[in-house]
Amino acid sequence: MARGGPGGFDVNALMKQAQQMQQQMLEAQEQLKDEIVEAGAGGGMVKVKMGGDLTLREITIDPEAIDPEEAEMLADMVQAAVNEALRAAQELAGSKMGGITGGGMGGMGGLPGM
Repeated sequence: MARGGPGGFDVNALMKQAQQMQQQMLEAQEQLKDEIVEAGAGGGMVKVKMGGDLTLREITIDPEAIDPEEAEMLADMVQAAVNEALRAAQELAGSKMGGITGGGMGGMGGLPGM
């Protein structure tokens, strides 16, 4: 019953390919935990390190950025740096995962909805 579709479509081969892709994605997710991206804001006064698994690892604030009267500006710089690091981490994850799925789900043989 391996060939159940029109034109000799092999369901078992498709299932095996899906299982291999799932395993590769799990391995890539594990590797992403060890990847770090860094971003900054305010001319480098605020730096953020984000893991490839989208976890915030470190925030560094230059002591010169700490001014009690500029707390709102500092908060804005921290937010900007975190958002930039998050974007970079998502881009990293996308590049790792995109290689597995063929840039989306195209590696699934062009099935409808995939």
